[in-house]
Amino acid sequence: MKRTVLMLGALALAVSFMAPAHMSGQGGAGRGPDPSTVRDPDIEKDSMRSLEAVRLYFRLRKAYVAALDRCEEIIAGNPTFSRIDEVLYYAGTSSLYLSEHKGRQAPKLPVEKYREDAREYLSRVVNDYPDSEFRKQAEKELARLGGPKQAAGRKP
Repeated sequence: MKRTVLMLGALALAVSFMAPAHMSGQGGAGRGPDPSTVRDPDIEKDSMRSLEAVRLYFRLRKAYVAALDRCEEIIAGNPTFSRIDEVLYYAGTSSLYLSEHKGRQAPKLPVEKYREDAREYLSRVVNDYPDSEFRKQAEKELARLGGPKQAAGRKP
């Protein structure tokens, strides 16, 4: 009995190492720059905690300055984050709302700077992550800003 359990455990372990990369649960279409990107699990955890704070600031507290600051920390510290498309969406929408003087925090920068940043962040979602679940929402917000910026290296 003991030997059978040991053999089944070894077999299960061997099969798990042979699973294709697309079944590993990391990355995926529209999530991050490259699904095969090797990510540091500790940095991913920190970024995920920061993203949860962004969601709280954005949705519940309407604290768009705080949400934007956290997004910018994630973008600078972990540009290959598996949920970077969501971070870019929140950064863009927070910037847009700040340009419209929405929320509970006073904007720190001129309105035009927030509008430029909003268009940049939301354009990245649309251009770089076509399969993102945030793409349609980003396009909707971009319509208010004159549409997405053309991605670098692409012709109109």
